[in-house]
Amino acid sequence: MCGPGKLDTEWEVWAYGTEQELEKGIDALLPAGWGEPEGVLEVAAMAEFNNVHSVTEMPEGDDAKCSFHHRMFLEPKEKKRSMKALVVKQAKKTCSCTPAKAKDYIFGFFPILQWLPKYKLREYLLGDIMSGVIVGVLLVPQSIAYSLLAGQEPIYGLYTSFFAGIIYFIFGTSRHISVGIFGVICLMVGQVVDREIQRAGYDLEPAVPSVLTDTAEYVNATVPPGNQTSQQLLCDKSCYAITVGATMTFIAGVYQVAMGFFQVGFVSVYLSDSLLSGFVTGASFTILTSQAKYLLGIDIPRSSGIGSLVTTWINIFKNIHKTNFCDLITSFLCFLVLIPTKELNEHFKSRLKAPIPVELVVIVAATLASHFGKLRETYGSSVAGHIPTGFLPPRPPDWSLIPNVALDAVPIAVIGFAITVSLSEMFAKKHGYSVKANQEMYAIGFCNIIPSFFHCFTTSAALAKTLVKESTGCRTQMSGMVTSLVILLVLLMIAPLFYSLQKCVLAVITIVNLRGALRKFKDLPKMWHLSRVDTVIWLVTMAASALISTEIGLLVGVCFSMLCVIFRTQRPEAPLLGWVAESETYESLSAYKNLQTKPGIVVFRFEAPLYYINKECFKSTLYKQTGVNPVWVKAAKKKVAKRMLRDKEVDSGGNQTSISVDFVSEPLGFHTIVIDCCAVQFLDTAGIRTLKEVCKDYRDIGVRVLLAQCNPSVRSSLIRGEFFQEGEDPLLFHSVHQAVDFALGAQGHNETSTSKN
Repeated sequence: MCGPGKLDTEWEVWAYGTEQELEKGIDALLPAGWGEPEGVLEVAAMAEFNNVHSVTEMPEGDDAKCSFHHRMFLEPKEKKRSMKALVVKQAKKTCSCTPAKAKDYIFGFFPILQWLPKYKLREYLLGDIMSGVIVGVLLVPQSIAYSLLAGQEPIYGLYTSFFAGIIYFIFGTSRHISVGIFGVICLMVGQVVDREIQRAGYDLEPAVPSVLTDTAEYVNATVPPGNQTSQQLLCDKSCYAITVGATMTFIAGVYQVAMGFFQVGFVSVYLSDSLLSGFVTGASFTILTSQAKYLLGIDIPRSSGIGSLVTTWINIFKNIHKTNFCDLITSFLCFLVLIPTKELNEHFKSRLKAPIPVELVVIVAATLASHFGKLRETYGSSVAGHIPTGFLPPRPPDWSLIPNVALDAVPIAVIGFAITVSLSEMFAKKHGYSVKANQEMYAIGFCNIIPSFFHCFTTSAALAKTLVKESTGCRTQMSGMVTSLVILLVLLMIAPLFYSLQKCVLAVITIVNLRGALRKFKDLPKMWHLSRVDTVIWLVTMAASALISTEIGLLVGVCFSMLCVIFRTQRPEAPLLGWVAESETYESLSAYKNLQTKPGIVVFRFEAPLYYINKECFKSTLYKQTGVNPVWVKAAKKKVAKRMLRDKEVDSGGNQTSISVDFVSEPLGFHTIVIDCCAVQFLDTAGIRTLKEVCKDYRDIGVRVLLAQCNPSVRSSLIRGEFFQEGEDPLLFHSVHQAVDFALGAQGHNETSTSKN
């Protein structure tokens, strides 16, 4: 099919009955000159067919009778596209306010108002209390440990976990996810905090135990970061670190709420499962590297920026002779206890009602050993230091730091909401309820905005704690409130008792919790078998996140995965199809055996959209699969014609002329090409132009091109692009089988007409 044309109101649908009726229908469709050797059927196709009889299976003879299906019409719906009316309608819908709409909005924005009044006390309470207490017991040591990863004092990790649970309890729609500290987010926060601390000159100070005071906190809010002399006197390194972390947390929360407001949750679709998994695994190597210095008890500057992983290991090996053997032995003993117990927890999780809180046991035992053994005074071990009780007064973020951290907050916000939304949807599907993605973005955004005024850093959902929460009987987010109460108990009474806890113990807890991410390497063979493209995306993202930096690694992963999609559409599969006997199905000749081909007909399928990127691939693959390049055939014919003319002029081309005539009149192996467009989702202007060129080139050498299984979007593009010839019925075939039947019938009619002449 080729040539300009138009279709205003109707798609014509044909089916065939007797052979005589078929000939009449074909006579009406054939353009003038059809019987000529190089003629071609223009756009003779069909849009919708029902119960079509194959021409090749029709009874022979004039007396044969079959039911004839009359012409049918598909009238497209009129699409009224008035931008003004659309804007007015949307404005009325948005600005209108009724009591019912206000109630729905309030209940939607505060999901707790929906589920809390319906809370089944006897059925849910016991499971929620048990899961809340267990997660709280596990979360206390992890909050302290991950604070070091974020470059903060331990107390700020407890603050963060406390506020995140309460706020998600109010705004969240998932019943199972645990929102709090997440290792990868802490790593990204810590890198920014270290960079800003270096810019402020705090690394020039001697390392001294920090004591948090309200005075330092409040004075820092009034001193600009550029005034280094005053700031060093009034706000210590710890104070400035949480100021940076809280400011970036506020900005990340604003981004997440904005994403929910503008409903741009679609951004998360660019973060595939393989990309996120590779990113988390790559970041796990960076986390492990950042904690290695605590295992050895050596004091080296924390590297940041591009290549920080390599730089850190170089510094570790340069200073390995300064290893504190007390910290090293303590780390080794903690590994011996934690790893086997964690494995037992996983192996017997179906039998255990609750996991063994081995991390809490290790922290208590290590704290007692450090306190009574005086490990800090005797061996110089690095300890957690003073952890105050209660809460510090709220303080707004440092607005002057926003330009410094605004860009860094973007990947943190995206990763945070992507992980939260994906986990909430996964567990909602598993337990048979629904969550609202936009409300989840609001919830995680407020989990960052509100706590940023209370000396907290960025949070998100965490898979490990969510799995524990689900497996221990959680039914609603009431368990999150119980977890916050457990942390509150620690904040009010128990926190100062962790003064003598060695930092190497916290580092061991952090590293042991990376086992899940590092175990992804065991899944690589299975992933490679399922999808090689996903495996390559995983490897590239993992390597970039580990060797370059976490932020650049995420960007590299997103760009690489999008390039993979483009490459897959740039050079898609484009097989020839064969007929499955006793059916109307056509499948790939290269994939299946025992398929049949119709004489003189080539069926070609292009399995991608046809647009500017792959238009040349479409043409070259079509020419290769059919074995005929019409451009070359036309050029050869012209060349032979010129040679014949020259030979005649010199009167010496007897044999050469006969050879040339034979070459010109040599028939091709086929007379029709059917292009199966079922996998062509859309066409752009370059795609339409390419189809026109292909149709014209093949028409010039006497080959028809028919299109089958075009979706409504492709049909509309063909019409708007004036693909059909003017005055011609723009018929499109509903199936490949019907297109092949039409081609066989048309060719038979052509041969009959030629023999009569």
